[in-house]
Amino acid sequence: MGKYLDPRADPTFKKIFGEHKHLVISLLNAMLPLKEDEQVESIEYWPAEKVPDRMQAEKDSIVDVCCKDNKQREFIVEMQMTWTDSFKKRVLLNASKAYVAQSKKGDDYELLQPVYALNFVNENFMNDVDDYYHYYHLVHDKYTDQVIDGLHLIFVELKKFKPTTFSEKKMQVLWLRFLTEINDDTREAPAELLENAEVSEALEIVERAAFDDGEMRAYDKFWDAISSRKSEINAVKREADKAIADAKEEAKEKMLDAARKMRAKGYAFEDIAEITGLTIEQIETL
Repeated sequence: MGKYLDPRADPTFKKIFGEHKHLVISLLNAMLPLKEDEQVESIEYWPAEKVPDRMQAEKDSIVDVCCKDNKQREFIVEMQMTWTDSFKKRVLLNASKAYVAQSKKGDDYELLQPVYALNFVNENFMNDVDDYYHYYHLVHDKYTDQVIDGLHLIFVELKKFKPTTFSEKKMQVLWLRFLTEINDDTREAPAELLENAEVSEALEIVERAAFDDGEMRAYDKFWDAISSRKSEINAVKREADKAIADAKEEAKEKMLDAARKMRAKGYAFEDIAEITGLTIEQIETL
């Protein structure tokens, strides 16, 4: 059995970043697009009643930690274990709710502070690009230096991450290595992670020996739920793919039938091809 538990799971992720303020501060400063004078200095966790309510399916696949810093900026940190096309819209909705919730009747709009939604995604969702880091915010489409500072959505595709440098973004690399390299099969943590005080502390927190029987049951239950969730999503995708394939096959048969009828009525092959989209070769074989 491995020495460590996977930090992406709900019990481990929340034990690291939901109970140790200095570690979530380190994670936020490493992962968010913040300038030097915008770094997070201190945070307070959201009260339980403010954390977004989840449907059961979301509770099984989303891990979240929510907090506010001394500048009143809001931070929603999530680990998304399964991906659906609606996830980005849900992130936008929850970030918008957090932004709107700051406004009290009669308050000056200038008091509204930015909301940052940092989302680690355990599946690829932008398959046509190599970048693992995706930052969305309100920016003028022509004058890109003109920004409305309100909602900041960051998505990190963990499976695309490859540690390529330890210079400019050292802590980002270290935290992403921690999230992608440490799991149930890890017998010995990489030296680079152990040498960093914050990541080394996180490694101590996810040591298997640090979890009691109840915590281990919760850990195992989380992964069982993830497996079930993935099976459900894959089943829906298979049904959708089959429905699309059946529809395409039906449309193809209708097009071939129409082409046969036009050919029987003496239509020129070129006209049939233009109308149906079939090639001359396909029409000749009908």
